[in-house]
Amino acid sequence: MEAASGPKPAARRPKRGELLEVEIESLAFGGRGVARTEGLVVFVAGALPGDRVRAEVTKAKKRFAEARAVELLTPSPDRVADVCVHGGEPCPGAPWQGLAYERQLEHKSDQVGEALRRIGELEGFELEEIVPAAEQWRYRNKLEYSFGEDGDQPTLGFHARGRWDLIVDVDDCHLASAAGNKARDAVRDWAQLGSIRAYDGRAHKGTLRNLVVREGRRTGQIQTRLVTTPSRFPKPPVDLHTTIEGDSGGTDGPTGVLGEERLREELCGLKLEMSHGAFFQTNTEMAERLYGVVAEFAGLSGSERVFDLYCGIGTIGLTLAAQAGEVWGLEIVPEAIADAERNAERNGIENAHFLAANARTGVRPLLVQAGKADVVVIDPPRAGLSQKIVRRLLECEAKKIVYVSCNPTTLAPNAAQLVEAGYRLSRVRPVDMFPQTPHIECVALFEKVAA
Repeated sequence: MEAASGPKPAARRPKRGELLEVEIESLAFGGRGVARTEGLVVFVAGALPGDRVRAEVTKAKKRFAEARAVELLTPSPDRVADVCVHGGEPCPGAPWQGLAYERQLEHKSDQVGEALRRIGELEGFELEEIVPAAEQWRYRNKLEYSFGEDGDQPTLGFHARGRWDLIVDVDDCHLASAAGNKARDAVRDWAQLGSIRAYDGRAHKGTLRNLVVREGRRTGQIQTRLVTTPSRFPKPPVDLHTTIEGDSGGTDGPTGVLGEERLREELCGLKLEMSHGAFFQTNTEMAERLYGVVAEFAGLSGSERVFDLYCGIGTIGLTLAAQAGEVWGLEIVPEAIADAERNAERNGIENAHFLAANARTGVRPLLVQAGKADVVVIDPPRAGLSQKIVRRLLECEAKKIVYVSCNPTTLAPNAAQLVEAGYRLSRVRPVDMFPQTPHIECVALFEKVAA
């Protein structure tokens, strides 16, 4: 008779800085490779399924560890050559570029389905085929660069992977267009010619912080915004100048206009203008396809009242206006609402109305003013919807809710709440807005179940 097996030995907890040799089995949501060694799950940044890597432990917990790949021992058979490389290292903005594009799409689609089933505990929905990107490279209409220094010369590029204190100078970023790269280089040339120092957060001195480059893909306009400390220096070749005091790592602050104040773009046949701080999808071409999915799921016949919550500059609502009876947009940022109203007027759209209000407190006044909604479109930030906002959403009593999500792990609990409240999750379609990255966008359709 075999002896009963005893309890499994506890996983050995590695120490921070320890080097492990591991084989990557899969990808976790967020893009890190997943490996298992000595009973421990290890999440490895910079590694892909099928890779065998030497990884340095950065954090050790009781049940898992986090690490970063420091050496590729055996590459995955699915690996392809890196296209975007800066300073000998893969571009930090394209962490999945070593993975064949077809495999990227498979992983993204699988992660959407897994989140809804595992986190939301949902079944019975149709997970539709992912919409691939129109362009795998040079698709971003906005890039944010940081200033650093190489000796006495200012550099302009990205933070090295896993480093907040090292900036890798960028020559040709394949996420940006040729025009966007040229605009960045012009600002770096100006900074080097004037020997203007980058801001050093440790020493609390210096001037140059960031450069934001935005592009109207359909108009050809390039808009640049320089972010500095309050300092005196020669006039920079930019459209906007933002000053920030202290050690804030952000780019928002008082902004002066030196050139073009607003960015012009064309989308779904609309002519749009936007303030520098307004949200706009970073991939113009795929935004059109995303909004096409929204329109398809909404299934408007021409008479419906549509609420567009988190409406930003009004892009989704304005693209739906021709198919709706009326559109009401809600957005907390007053400048974005001003943009939305201007965009409605610019395009001759008279059945779209916009209100500056928080979704948590603004829905009830909107219901009083406009009445119940037939269709609600929501496009919340990555954190998804709070329970209180879900309750306000339910008060709209819409027949359909079209949820645009940039994070399936927050979509999933919201979906479970809506299903529990009497909606059916019928369709989900992922859309690849950000090739070469783990970011996933999807559109989910909820339909009210008849009583």
